[in-house]
Amino acid sequence: MASGADLLTGDLEVIRREFEINFFGALKMTRAFAPVLGANGGGAVLNVLSAAAWFSAPGATSYAASKAAAWSLTDATRGQLAAQGTEVLGLHMALVDTEMTAGIDAPKTHPADVVAAALDGVEQSRTEVLADPITVGLKSALHLDPAARYGTLPNS
Repeated sequence: MASGADLLTGDLEVIRREFEINFFGALKMTRAFAPVLGANGGGAVLNVLSAAAWFSAPGATSYAASKAAAWSLTDATRGQLAAQGTEVLGLHMALVDTEMTAGIDAPKTHPADVVAAALDGVEQSRTEVLADPITVGLKSALHLDPAARYGTLPNS
């Protein structure tokens, strides 16, 4: 869910709903399926994240924060579920050609390409899947100072 809410000025209930879906939804699903997967010798959990977990763009700050929290959830549960043979993968992508991005005029990845990358990642037991070149670039810049990642930031 991407509400477009601004963290500083947006409706807190809308922001809470975004976190409820993007973070708590993934947590609830993982908690529900972890015992079943463990009882069956393990398996895989694939969390649909976003390149926005690494880059908070204007107009998507609450979305980015919720996806960053989901990224942390993915890393945390990966460690917790490893002993039962359950892998936890994070699927990151930039804009995908879906209803959610219909109003955005920018390059988009076809959904089938994202699904293929995700399935390849599960098959290869990867911990992270970067589904497009924009996401690869954003991930490679995480070591940079925020001013370098975002360009000129006020008060940076």
